[in-house]
Parts: sequence; structure tokens; C-alpha cells
Amino acid sequence: MKQSIFITLNTVIAFAVGYIIWGPILSKQPLGTIAHSVHQGGPLVIVLIAVFLMLLAFVGERILSLRVAKGTASVQVFFKNLITMLRKDDFAGALAACDKQRGTTANVLRAGIDRFMSVKDEDMNVEKKLELTQSAIEEANALEGPLLERNLIAMSTIASIATMVGLLGTTIGMIRAFAATGHAAGGVIDATALATGISEALVNTAGGLVSGIGGIFFYNFFVNKVDSYNYTTDEATFEIMQLFKSRGA
Repeated sequence: MKQSIFITLNTVIAFAVGYIIWGPILSKQPLGTIAHSVHQGGPLVIVLIAVFLMLLAFVGERILSLRVAKGTASVQVFFKNLITMLRKDDFAGALAACDKQRGTTANVLRAGIDRFMSVKDEDMNVEKKLELTQSAIEEANALEGPLLERNLIAMSTIASIATMVGLLGTTIGMIRAFAATGHAAGGVIDATALATGISEALVNTAGGLVSGIGGIFFYNFFVNKVDSYNYTTDEATFEIMQLFKSRGA
């Protein structure tokens, strides 16, 4: 599925589900329950529910994508076997191992090995052959990078938006609460209006914080995962290039 389609569907479905939860579901909950209090948070609760559901969808997508990026087996075991094959000049076996392993590191290494094999020794000198191999590795790495980092910006954006929406809801709720005290007839404050305003403020505050904290946590979590994958890939490509250099191309 294309990224734009995924984001569009995620947004539409999240807002539709948010409206259903806030309207038909929470509005029918008994008075005094937490669910009913959430409904009193006002229409902005729909936005907070939507961004929270969008965050969950992005987290699920990242978990699945990074699991695929890891490959089918342990990267350390795969790389150890790959080095053994290359030292024995078993390039066909090395390519087959990369195809079987798949994942980010395997895809990048496969591009380098394939380019190294495709260039004939008599066609150019050692330095040029290694340069072309390094170029193939960098190109493959450039293609794999965006796949690893996809939707990370969306998580960071959700964290910021959720916090701001929660703050907006808090402000609106407090305005209504103070309005209830300011329009008190005969000095008697409308307790219901006051409680409703305070409830709206607190519900939006909590909703904004939940999505904001979740967005920041998962953003940093996945950034660390991506950095780990990139480090592993860089280390593996360096070892491969050193092996090729030691062979004298």
C-alpha cells in the first residue's frame, strides 16, 4: 500500500471511529462514570481519540516494517555465514544467502556483492571496481533508509498536535468554568455548568497528554531501532569492503 493511501485511510478511519466512540457510545454511558465524563470533554475529544488511534496504527506499521527489515534470521549469524562464503569465492551462494535472509542489511550487501561480481577484472583497475561497489552499496542504503524512517515524522507530529489540542480543550473548558462563575445569578454559582467546564478541561488535558507522551515515547523508541539497524548495516558493509580490498579485487 502506498504511503499516501495509508495515511489517508488511517486519518479518515481514525476520525470516523473517534466520532462513533465520542457520540453514540460515550453519550449513552451512565452519568458519573468515567466514560460519560470523557464525553463531557466536548467535540475536541473526537480529535484526541482520532490522533491516538492514528498513533496506534503508525506504531503497528512500524513494528511490522522493522520486523521485516530485520530479516528472516539473526543478522549476526547471517553475516558470519556470508563472510565465510565470500572468503571461499562462493559469490553465488552469498547472493542466495542474501535473498533468503532479506531485510535491510541483506539487501544492501546484496547490491554490493552483485555489483562486485558484475564488473570484470580486465575491464578496469582495482580502485575503480571498488568505487563502483561502494557506489552500489550507498545507492541501496539510500533506498532502504526512507523505509526504516517512514512514519517517524508522523509520530512526532502527533505528539505535538495532541498536546496542543489538549491544551486548547483545557483552555476552552476553563473559559466555560469561569463563565459559569461570572454569570452567577444572585451570587449563586451554577454548579453544573462549573463542573462541566472543569470536566471538559481535565478530560482534554488527560487526552492530550496520553497521545503526546505516547508519541514521544514511540518516536524515540523507533529512532533508536533505526539507528541500530543503520549501525549494523554500516558495520557489515565496511567489513565486506575490507574483504574485497584484501582480495586485491
